[in-house]
Amino acid sequence: MARPVELLLLRNVENLGIVGDIVKVRAGYARNYLLPHALAEHPTDAKIEALKEARAKAMAELAAQRALREETIGKLTGVSIKLTRSCNDQGVLYGSITQRDIADALVAAGYPVDMRAVRLAAPFRRIGSYICTIQFDKELKADVTIDVTADRALEMLQAQKEADEAAAAVVAASEAEDREEAMSAPKGKRSRPSKD
Repeated sequence: MARPVELLLLRNVENLGIVGDIVKVRAGYARNYLLPHALAEHPTDAKIEALKEARAKAMAELAAQRALREETIGKLTGVSIKLTRSCNDQGVLYGSITQRDIADALVAAGYPVDMRAVRLAAPFRRIGSYICTIQFDKELKADVTIDVTADRALEMLQAQKEADEAAAAVVAASEAEDREEAMSAPKGKRSRPSKD
């Protein structure tokens, strides 16, 4: 098995480090990606010293970016976004809601969210209400409610709403009947549950 290679980063590399960091990577990653793209080189004292200023600037940029992300996460807590899409009568979307759609809706609402920060297990394919996680770092995350609605009135939803209202009316009438019956029964003759 090949030994890790130690390299000095010349630029910020996501999920690896910032400019001026000395990192250990696999030989293939160094040979095939970092070195050909001039993202890293073998470390020397002179090169490390030359990158001190660039490293300080990168650290300041990262601190500013983290502050912006913390502020954004604070604002996102409890936010609800409404997306309207075309669908069939059963509520199945003709397309799907993806990370890009959610990120674009959040940016349009004034929240600077990159598509990579939107965490979805699978695209949304039906109308309804969903919870989506926005995560910048391990500890910087917030849940956002995504309401996917149809662009027209759906017969299925209208029928379901009417059925729910009818069921609620039946339950309410049954509960009122039970209360009346309990109040009208004499105190001594109220039925007791059997001990079977």
